[in-house]
Amino acid sequence: MTDHCCAAMTSRANARCDQHDDAYACPDALVDFSLAFQEYGLIIHDGGRSSVTIEFCPWCGQRLPESQRDRWFDELERRGIDPFEDEVPAEFRDDRWLSSARQD
Repeated sequence: MTDHCCAAMTSRANARCDQHDDAYACPDALVDFSLAFQEYGLIIHDGGRSSVTIEFCPWCGQRLPESQRDRWFDELERRGIDPFEDEVPAEFRDDRWLSSARQD
């Protein structure tokens, strides 16, 4: 379980449903947190996997960490990995890659 900016965000971002394996299929799920990208999004329940990236917590108003999405793609490219064609290493499926990525 990941701690977030406040108890409400922690509760929503870590929520698990006993009826749905996928948060995007659960009508009660509000927030998606990507460990790999360190990115928060409000889930759009339209039958797909869409979300709207947010920069501030809807409950406490705190600024959320900057998304690492661009850095994730840059690091894979630096290593010669195409995430759309090649197998993405396990460390890039969560936040482990952040500790080994080059800081520019």
